[in-house]
Amino acid sequence: MKPKIMKIAYLETRLLLPVLVAVAFLAPTARAAAPGITGGTGGTATFNLTAQPAYLNQPDGSSVYSWGYGCNGKPAGFVPAAITTTFCNPMQVPGPTLIVTEGQTVTVNLLNQLPAPAGDTSILFPGFQATASATPGQTGACAIASQGVLTTEAANGCSVTYTFTASSPGTRSYSSGTQGDLQVEMGLYGAIIVLPAHVPAACSIGLPLTNAGGNAKAQVIWGEHDFRLAAAAYDNPNTCYDREYLFQFAEMDANIHSQALAQVTAMGNCTAGAVACDLNVPTEPYHPSYFVINGRSMPDDMDVNYGVEYPHQPYNGNPHLHPGEEVLLRIIGQGRWQHPFHEHANHVRILARDANLILTPDGNALAGAPLFTTTTTPGQTMDGIFYFTGRGLNWDMYGHTPTSFSGDPLAELPCTPDANGYNTSAAGAVNYFEWCQDHNKPLEAAPFGDVNGGGPATLPNPLTLTNGNWYSGSAYLGPDATLRATTALRATANGSGGSNGSAGCSTTPGANCSNLPPSNTQANPANERGWAFMWHSHNEREITTNNVFPGGMMMMMLVDSREFVIDESN
Repeated sequence: MKPKIMKIAYLETRLLLPVLVAVAFLAPTARAAAPGITGGTGGTATFNLTAQPAYLNQPDGSSVYSWGYGCNGKPAGFVPAAITTTFCNPMQVPGPTLIVTEGQTVTVNLLNQLPAPAGDTSILFPGFQATASATPGQTGACAIASQGVLTTEAANGCSVTYTFTASSPGTRSYSSGTQGDLQVEMGLYGAIIVLPAHVPAACSIGLPLTNAGGNAKAQVIWGEHDFRLAAAAYDNPNTCYDREYLFQFAEMDANIHSQALAQVTAMGNCTAGAVACDLNVPTEPYHPSYFVINGRSMPDDMDVNYGVEYPHQPYNGNPHLHPGEEVLLRIIGQGRWQHPFHEHANHVRILARDANLILTPDGNALAGAPLFTTTTTPGQTMDGIFYFTGRGLNWDMYGHTPTSFSGDPLAELPCTPDANGYNTSAAGAVNYFEWCQDHNKPLEAAPFGDVNGGGPATLPNPLTLTNGNWYSGSAYLGPDATLRATTALRATANGSGGSNGSAGCSTTPGANCSNLPPSNTQANPANERGWAFMWHSHNEREITTNNVFPGGMMMMMLVDSREFVIDESN
């Protein structure tokens, strides 16, 4: 896959600059992974779920009345194990992510605790051959399950049991099969992740293949936990990965939710199935006002997993990676609309759709397309690989120049190219996986067209216009990188004096005096870390919350050099 130049369009940059600055100082505390619950070990997995109402917190201060699946009692376990502060309330949106292993027999017991006027409810499991019946042990009317149009349903106050075999690995969805235009809209959806039963040996030692196990070694050296659910997405050596994130895209029409609440309130304690105890909520025309990823809108989606301020929205959406890491994106369209989500800094190479691995006819190679936007079709799932290396930027993103000097042993990190041109010989290096052809290349001090470059006018700062403001306040990764790249310390070391690199600019070879954005936002260059890229919907309305920008389907993707320990735990 050929990485695209990491640029934000000019208009987007003007709109997003304040957001980049505002969230930059919040982003380091945000964590993400693909957390969920397990149903036990061995050949079976059992999940006890309930469907209930609750309110979802929104960034505009509102609480939206919703329905969602949750845990009916304590689940068998939580994963990944490194995340220790967890909960599974009786209602959440999305519903609990069910983590199972290929070949397991999966049982899901669903208790219907929706308001009586909502009537029956159910769960569909697309891609699985599920059987269903009334949960054993029930009496009276609950001993007979309702036969719905699409699947077996649970009447109000009753329970239904679904059983299927997790026949193949991959990412799938589950959702209500009863009056879907209302119940799915209200929040009755979730994800199922099936882990491969036979993880390829090549994946267990880690990537990159040019230095087998290098990423895994770097993780150990820097003391990082492993937050993956497995080492591969499928039973295929081409599906190894280093990190993973689950994104469930949906939208909410607040008018539908408020009408459902009004009718439920007006009907009071009516008897389910009785005359006048039945909701009649119109779901057309459809005008969503909230656009959510994992049940949250920006900036809430960048807060921690299992944050106490989100008792019914436990999952966040904030990818974080080191250069060179293979990041598995599990993507699900859970709503009624398509959402053209754009991942800045690279394309996403699609591995599978609807848990079907896309291979060449001979089955030996991946055949999925690299996508500029991962447009989520309602009901469809995608698995894809994203990575960032900085290749093609044409400057040293770690701030090395032929004359850089800071008195720091990290100032002149070597770059020894492997067979693919990346620095993978030392897993513990801050610049591990640097693209060596750009090593020691400074940014242009006088870009073409500028007066100093022989052009007719002084142009606006090219970094601000092209790339937006940087999370660290500079165009570089790693500790002291800005100081290594600018002339302040070099000039002082050469006896030229000066501040901010102004002195010595004309006399120091390779000097670059104009490479920082005007804001220069880093608080401590010794501890500066990395960059943030906006990941967001390319539908402008969908990056608003109740028509106010910024919000909606937007998050930050953080890139940090290897010395920064990415901690996804709470």
